[in-house]
Amino acid sequence: MITLVLAAILLFCFFYPLMAFAEETASIENIKLANTRDDLLTYFDIKQAFTEKINQAVLNGVSTTFSFYITLYKTDGSWFDKKISDIQIKSTLKYNSLKKEFSVLKTWKDEKAIVTQSFEEAKSLMTEIDNLKIIPLNQLVKGDKYQLRIKAKLDKVTLPLSLHTVFFFVSFWDFETNWYLINFTY
Repeated sequence: MITLVLAAILLFCFFYPLMAFAEETASIENIKLANTRDDLLTYFDIKQAFTEKINQAVLNGVSTTFSFYITLYKTDGSWFDKKISDIQIKSTLKYNSLKKEFSVLKTWKDEKAIVTQSFEEAKSLMTEIDNLKIIPLNQLVKGDKYQLRIKAKLDKVTLPLSLHTVFFFVSFWDFETNWYLINFTY
C-alpha cells in the first residue's frame, strides 16, 4: 500500500510539470483566409506566446522578436506538393524603461514602429497578424487545391557572455508552435 502511494506521488511529481508546460504551449488560432481583388490574404493570432519569463525579460529591456513562417503549397494528392509561396515575417517588441513605453515594429508592414504605454496592447500587436499578402490571385488556378502552413517561433536571444549569468531565464525562454495547416480549394 505504501509503495502504491509512493508510486502515485512520484508519477504526480514527474507528470505534473509536463502537464503544466503543455497548457502553456503557444498556439496559432483564428486563422482566416480572405482576398482582395488582386491578392490572397491571411489573418491569425498567437495565443499564450508570452510566458512569465518572457514578460520579465521584456520589462528588463530585452528585445523580443517573433518570426512567422507562412508557406503555400499546391496540392494534388501525391506525396510531392509544390511550394508556390514562402514568406517569413518578423515582429519585434522593445521596452524603453526611461519613457515607460513599448515599441512594436512589424517589418513586413510599411509602417513606423507603433508606440504604446500599455504592455497588453504591445503583446496584442506582437501576436496578431492581419492583412498579410500571401500570393497574387492570378498565380492561383480556379478549382485547384492548396494548403497554407503557418508556424511561429520566438527568435533566440544572444547576450554578451557577461550577461548570461544575469539573464539566466533566457534559456527557458523558447517557444515554437507546431505547423498549422489550412486546406482549401480556390
